[in-house]
Amino acid sequence: MSSSHPDASLHPHATGLAAKLVSAHSSPSPSPGIPTLYSGWFCPFVQRAWLTLEEKHIPYTYVEVNPYHKPQSLLSLNPRGLVPTLGVPTITTTTSSSSSSGPSTKPLFESNVICEYLDEVYSDKAVHGPSLFPPDAYEKARVKIWIDFITSRIIPAYHRFLQCQDTGSELDKLRSEFHGHLKTWIREADPVGPFFSGAQFSMPDIALAPWAVRLWVFDHFKKGGLGIPDKGQGGGEDEGVWERWRKWVEAVEGRESVKGTMSERGYYVEIYRRYAEGRAMSELAKAVRAGKGVP
Repeated sequence: MSSSHPDASLHPHATGLAAKLVSAHSSPSPSPGIPTLYSGWFCPFVQRAWLTLEEKHIPYTYVEVNPYHKPQSLLSLNPRGLVPTLGVPTITTTTSSSSSSGPSTKPLFESNVICEYLDEVYSDKAVHGPSLFPPDAYEKARVKIWIDFITSRIIPAYHRFLQCQDTGSELDKLRSEFHGHLKTWIREADPVGPFFSGAQFSMPDIALAPWAVRLWVFDHFKKGGLGIPDKGQGGGEDEGVWERWRKWVEAVEGRESVKGTMSERGYYVEIYRRYAEGRAMSELAKAVRAGKGVP
């Protein structure tokens, strides 16, 4: 894609704590035998996969990608050139046309798919800790419903709210819609927490955490801000719901993996300014303007 693309002038690399992680996992070329995360430091969908790699203590190679200047190494795995893309190490077998075997790489994309794959494949508890899904089949299926709710309801509502150019009733309507989806989701969480499924940080938390730590954008860019009431400040009949939400957000914001995969806030401001001013040309921004969901 041409460098004239309006979103192409991204800061080229992670900063702050995220930069330390990138440095620890960077390599001039993908390392054989371990997955490669093709990433954009700014992208919340990437952060889902990155969090899973960190939480599961999985060795990986990090490759920074500007999605508006797609390298051939990424396009050869994912012709759409989207991040995150995971390069999955495999072993090729000898065939009639080849007399040797060796390492090869297969692609995976879609953030939730990548996260579930990593959790399933890296399942040795002694090395990678417990599964990020509940062991009970019904509970696993149930949390998948609420993971899907994040992608199908919460994220589109987040962007409709952020990308709204009205400063009056339409903005208030979209703020209320976003609040409603957050309340619906947190009502399904374990009542004690602090995380969605209880004491353990798990896949529903990973699925929503990247947007939870970006809620500040509404106070920064939107008239009236995020609008979630502080404790004792007008929650009304929803006070208990909002208290549970605040508890969850505080726990997520304090998680080491979440803090470690975030760059310094100032570098996100210009990215989200484009969304707030209706100028962003990402696939998600365009889909939201067209009244669609996450592409």
